[in-house]
Amino acid sequence: MKVSDFNYNLPEELIAQTPIKKRDESRLMVLNKNNKTIEHKVFKNIIEYLKPGDVLVRNNTKVIPARIYGKKETGANVEFLLLNNIEGDIWETIVRPGNKLHIGTKVIFGDGLLKTEILDIMPGGTRKVKFEYDGIFNEILDKIGLMPLPPYIHEELKEKDRYQTVYAKYKGSAAAPTAGLHFTDELLQKLEEKGVIIANVTLHVGIGTFRPVKEETVEAHKMHSEHFYIKKEDADKINKAKKEKRRVIAVGTTSCRVLESIADENGMVKEIEGDTDIFIYPGYKFKCIDALITNFHLPESTLLMLVSALAGKDFIMQAYKKAVEERYRFFSFGDAMLIV
Repeated sequence: MKVSDFNYNLPEELIAQTPIKKRDESRLMVLNKNNKTIEHKVFKNIIEYLKPGDVLVRNNTKVIPARIYGKKETGANVEFLLLNNIEGDIWETIVRPGNKLHIGTKVIFGDGLLKTEILDIMPGGTRKVKFEYDGIFNEILDKIGLMPLPPYIHEELKEKDRYQTVYAKYKGSAAAPTAGLHFTDELLQKLEEKGVIIANVTLHVGIGTFRPVKEETVEAHKMHSEHFYIKKEDADKINKAKKEKRRVIAVGTTSCRVLESIADENGMVKEIEGDTDIFIYPGYKFKCIDALITNFHLPESTLLMLVSALAGKDFIMQAYKKAVEERYRFFSFGDAMLIV
């Protein structure tokens, strides 16, 4: 299967640069994967498509202000993007300029609030670094760090919390699970009043989510690994739904990847913590999820391949063509899609 099969033409002005004023008033394209129908709605209309007993599984990770700017001992400016907490105060980071940051180089951030040394150069050119500081690491990051917005967003984010879901809880992501950005507390309350059951997983999104697929064939691509966990109470809600033939609906590709990574052949899941590099593309047989809420994804991306696996590649590509014609907003701050 060729990566180029997942290309489409997207006018640059359709890439959303800022979040919409009200989260749940983004547009919603509803795809029925069996009937091959497309409907155009507003996100808060999603309540019409969810039934009592449906389990909505969301990713409650929290984005950390992972982009930090510092200076080498020589005074040269450098930029770090925290990717992955390896252990303790040791992190994997993307560094710029990479060719100037060798093993042993020391960097100071925030007038000395944070110091680091390059320990190792990792595969792919990322750096293993160790931080030194007084106090609480996350509090220091909150003071000196910036939200690590995707590379296609060029406008400054005025309100930091708009790159967090309203239910974000556990810090650790270098990017937001963007399908969840459309939910408000009020909408979630209305869904629960209707009888929709909310379950959580936690997957810390890595910056690899934005990395392009460089191989010519889909099958040759290797996914980045991301850390996740699911608690027993949430696994129980999902398993009860599977036994009773009720739907499991993933909020976003991250929730989907957790569930499909851990589900057995009957779609049952268990309390577990681990790492996943699952790559879902057409031909994959879904074991756990029945429906998916997602955003519109980049051409030739692994996320576009995932939704194509669920709804069918031809139908997805037709829907994306329609989204461009109808001037939907694309990517992280863009509009949403519900695949049922």
